[in-house]
Amino acid sequence: MAELRELHHAAVAMLARREHSHQELLHKLSSKGHEAALCEQVLQELEAQGLLSDQRYAEAYVRMRANRGYGPVRIRHELREKGVSSIIATAELEQAEVDWLELAREVRKKRFGDAPPVDFAERAKQMRFLQYRGFSQEQINFATEGAE
Repeated sequence: MAELRELHHAAVAMLARREHSHQELLHKLSSKGHEAALCEQVLQELEAQGLLSDQRYAEAYVRMRANRGYGPVRIRHELREKGVSSIIATAELEQAEVDWLELAREVRKKRFGDAPPVDFAERAKQMRFLQYRGFSQEQINFATEGAE
């Protein structure tokens, strides 16, 4: 019982700092030497209490990464790596109040300036950058062709 209380306290302390996914919190607690079964039990209790939520984590993560100029393709991939289901990730990306086309354009302008790409090599460079940032081909085309 003492270990369960200790685990619960540690998990709540981590959640007080920021949202975590179930898998992320499980990994953090297990890496501190706690038994995986006990960690899982504590996390299930926290989910039942509404203190741990992959959906809430995904919502915060999408908002944070979009504000830093990352596109939906990369954000979806990062959420999957953190153990968030594809269904939750897709739902949160669709519900996000982000104009992905305009964000791609803003990210391109911030990195390369207002001038449109002058030749194929420059356009390819900008497209690779936006692809690395996680924008779809449609968003990349909009940002590079729609350059003002």
